Amino acid sequence: MGRKHVDSRGIRRRIAAFCALAVGLSGGFVVSGTPAQAFGPADHALFWNDVLLRTIRTVGGAPGPIARAGAMMHGAMYDAANAVACLDTTPITGAPDQEPCIGAFYSSLYIPPGDAVPITETAIDHAAYGVLDELYPTLDFSADLAAAQAGAPTGAGQAEGVRYGQAAAAAMVQARATDGSGNTTPYVPGTNPGDWRPTDTRPAATPNWGLVTPFTLTSGAQFRPPLPGGFSRMRDILSSPAYAQQLNEVKQLGSAASATRTADQTEQAWFWANDLDRTYKPPGQLFAHTREVSDDRGLDQRANLRLLALVAFAMADAGIAAWDAKYDTAIDLWRPESAVRLADTDYNAATTKDPSWLPLSANEDGVHFSPPFPAYVSGHATFAGAWAAVMRAYFGTDAVTFTGGTEDPHALGVTRTFTSFSAAATENARSRIYLGVHYQWDADFGLSTGTKVGDQAATRLAPIESWLVESSGHTYTACQDRADQLAASQGKYDYYQCVYRAGSGTYDLLVY
Repeated sequence: MGRKHVDSRGIRRRIAAFCALAVGLSGGFVVSGTPAQAFGPADHALFWNDVLLRTIRTVGGAPGPIARAGAMMHGAMYDAANAVACLDTTPITGAPDQEPCIGAFYSSLYIPPGDAVPITETAIDHAAYGVLDELYPTLDFSADLAAAQAGAPTGAGQAEGVRYGQAAAAAMVQARATDGSGNTTPYVPGTNPGDWRPTDTRPAATPNWGLVTPFTLTSGAQFRPPLPGGFSRMRDILSSPAYAQQLNEVKQLGSAASATRTADQTEQAWFWANDLDRTYKPPGQLFAHTREVSDDRGLDQRANLRLLALVAFAMADAGIAAWDAKYDTAIDLWRPESAVRLADTDYNAATTKDPSWLPLSANEDGVHFSPPFPAYVSGHATFAGAWAAVMRAYFGTDAVTFTGGTEDPHALGVTRTFTSFSAAATENARSRIYLGVHYQWDADFGLSTGTKVGDQAATRLAPIESWLVESSGHTYTACQDRADQLAASQGKYDYYQCVYRAGSGTYDLLVY
């Protein structure tokens, strides 16, 4: 993070911003580094992820808002814990590379310094609670907060933890207040061949989600994929050999009555589905798989805070990018269910209509359905690609073996083992053909779009590399001036901390 060559004015702006982000760094106390008394759950990051998954099962709905909620909650938790971690002055007396911060901050956050050391877990708990309480006002999370705080030491440290957590939650909520997630502009389906149209009584789901402000992208269109087959007109898409091949494939393999789909392909279809309410939905399944890997690797709370935030940001932006491709381009492609039933209108002699065709996809009562939004690109594939990219970046390798589960009612108790993150993502994407709800190009370009999203998200919250520690007895103003001087003269520092040295009345300078 520290080695970005920008002009000195740009560096000074980022340095000044860090004073607001790294809360309380000029306060009149020093964190000793002594571990806090353990209380509540073993890992507060995982505890609140459990609460999030339970909430998803309760509320249901489309994947975009679900992923947004996860990003807001985990982002606020990360920032709250990071704000406390950055107070630790260990690098002053220890090695410069013993950076106390978990990493770079996400939100612009300012909390005036207090007179006590905040309890990290209390800050985490109140950040999560504050976001969830705002997002789901009809639900009561007070019992979860009480359980998380059971046994917490009372006093000034707890009060400071509450203040830090509430501030992080408020900053996240404020940052997302005008992100476009409440846009209810109606969507009018097309009626020409190839245009998406409802396959049941449900209207188009979240048609404006591609316009939501992303968490790490410049816009939902930043990594917009090419149109299907590289064609710009619907008629050219439908009349192409590639369309006929892909439609005929899903017609055979994805049919509710398929005689060619293998048992393992059927298992894959159901394993990755999780389209139904009362499941943890596609984002929740990927959170669960993240936790399987975390548990296998023995990650602690600090590591899980960063990992879950990165995964959450990637999935939130994957949902926005996928919905941009679904609704905000020249092609809103119909689902295979419509395509097979109306194949006599598609300008393609290589396809044949079947007016009674149904996809394998079904609810708990066996009623077959297609998801209520356009096919291209696959949301599952985009989520999967983004997740795999973040996991590869975080762990430094793709070759991680893990076993994951599912909550789809057609595959309860089923587990599948993967030898890499990309293998899991590829199977996730391909499963949508077996389920009868997507074409292969939906899967392929969903994966590639998601990969770009995940690669971008993985650059956030980067560990801060400590470049320089000066214990020079600065006044606070002199400390700031020295930081600006170093930024202007050397062109390699992004952030600084002016940390009060108790008993001396002076400040030490840390520059990154």
